[in-house]
Amino acid sequence: MHVKPTILTVDDDPQVLRAVARDLRQRYADRYRILRATSGQEALATLDELDERNAPVALVLSDQRMPGMEGVQVLAAVRKRAADTRRVLLTAYADTNAAIDAINQSHIDHYLLKPWDPPEDKLYPVLDELLESWQAAHRPGYAGVRIVADRWSAEAHALKDFLARNHVPYRFLDVERDDEALALLGPSDDEAARDAQLPLVLLPDGPRLTAPSTRDVAQHLGLRTQAAAPFYDLAIVGGGPAGLAGAVYGGSEGLRTVLLERQATGGQAGTSSRIENYLGFPSGLSGSELARRATIQAQRFEVEILTPQEVTGLGSDGPYRILSFADGTELRCHTLLLCLGVDWRRLPAANAEALTGRGVYYGAALTEAIACRGETVYTIGAGNSAGQAALHFALYAERVVMLVRGGDLASKMSRYLVDRIEATENIEVRLSTEVTACHGDDHLERLTLRDRIEDAIYDVEARYLFIFIGAAPRTAWLDGLLARDAHGFLRTGADLTPDDLRNWPLPRDPFLLECNIPGVFAAGDVRHQSIKRVASAVGEGSVAIHFVHRHLSGL
Repeated sequence: MHVKPTILTVDDDPQVLRAVARDLRQRYADRYRILRATSGQEALATLDELDERNAPVALVLSDQRMPGMEGVQVLAAVRKRAADTRRVLLTAYADTNAAIDAINQSHIDHYLLKPWDPPEDKLYPVLDELLESWQAAHRPGYAGVRIVADRWSAEAHALKDFLARNHVPYRFLDVERDDEALALLGPSDDEAARDAQLPLVLLPDGPRLTAPSTRDVAQHLGLRTQAAAPFYDLAIVGGGPAGLAGAVYGGSEGLRTVLLERQATGGQAGTSSRIENYLGFPSGLSGSELARRATIQAQRFEVEILTPQEVTGLGSDGPYRILSFADGTELRCHTLLLCLGVDWRRLPAANAEALTGRGVYYGAALTEAIACRGETVYTIGAGNSAGQAALHFALYAERVVMLVRGGDLASKMSRYLVDRIEATENIEVRLSTEVTACHGDDHLERLTLRDRIEDAIYDVEARYLFIFIGAAPRTAWLDGLLARDAHGFLRTGADLTPDDLRNWPLPRDPFLLECNIPGVFAAGDVRHQSIKRVASAVGEGSVAIHFVHRHLSGL
């Protein structure tokens, strides 16, 4: 039986509570169960009852000024019970500072000022977006894709990560813990034969996929992997913030546009648990949410998005650019925008590669967060991504240990993150420390650490290690085709050297963001001396479309 998700509204003023509940029912009663509570204590008791019945809570809307427990405290307690529930503070103008403190300390999703009339303008647009984002992240246990595998399977981790980043609901069943997993596999005395089926993916309409690739799963789910046409005005390679911005602007300005992404839109930014300094989002938003919104926006402008689709080659035929794909197909375009992003650098520690996906993960790997409950999680890195990940894992893990090679956390991390990490009781920072080896058979069990000050070597038990070290551009396939710097980043515009331009065929100079082949542009982290920030990547992706138009007008 389908259970409606709950929206809970909290206020000690009966008149206000009735008014909020009335407006919520008017808009959401057909999809959500609307409940009321007259105090913070009553609200938390209601949430406990819902949790016992496994009833999902989508949103809690709480007034600030209440006796006994203020709204900020209520929403902080909600976050500890259910980190995915959306939290909104309702406050008077005089309490705006309290609302800002709630954003910083309790990490609420939004605050609304009284009065909220008319709700069509001041209430519903905000709640619509929050509920839509909750629905996109919600993983109902009774529906969607099921993955049956060993908890430490690298292949299963890749599938979970792919589905999560493409906003496909799934449920993971561990063969070592879940009776349902063994029932789905069926009886077998041959353990090797059983393991050969894993990961087993069961789709809602019935097909059983044995040890599938992400591409196999994508095709069965109906994700588009093949272009609808052989030719486009603009092809964009890479679906991170720069690529998505280019797609939105290209599509909105009438260019026939296709975006090609090898895994999922959002890129490295899409794995971020929180982006808090992006203009216009005072409560911050997750990288996944930013990617979801931008993807929908691009699709509104009829941009084709192909994923997973990996580009392996680039060629030219007069004014046309030709892209070759890993599956042997090709497409042609007049202009090409490369937004290839970067990968995390690999950890130079013994046995780290063998245990990747089996306790050793690169980036936030948010699909593993829930599995970290009660565990000690280790992270490596001192940038903003590492800081945000540590704060996110601290919601689930018993303890988070940040391993920082340098002697100062603040040298590479934004001050607001440093302050929050220092204020989080279950985060420990170990400076001047590096990992020299990873140990374990089928999964990570132990780390060897080195104190760089004392030159002391010691081991720690560890089952989860998340790595955020440096950035390597994905440009090896362009070697000999496009100008790159010593680190592999693409040179564009004024950064191109005379030697880079020795075969430049046009009387004009390369445009800003244009590579050493006319009509080929680069934006975002992959570009030489780019600013590694989401906002700058979005700016470059949108600005590139101006030069795409100028190039097209000259053809």
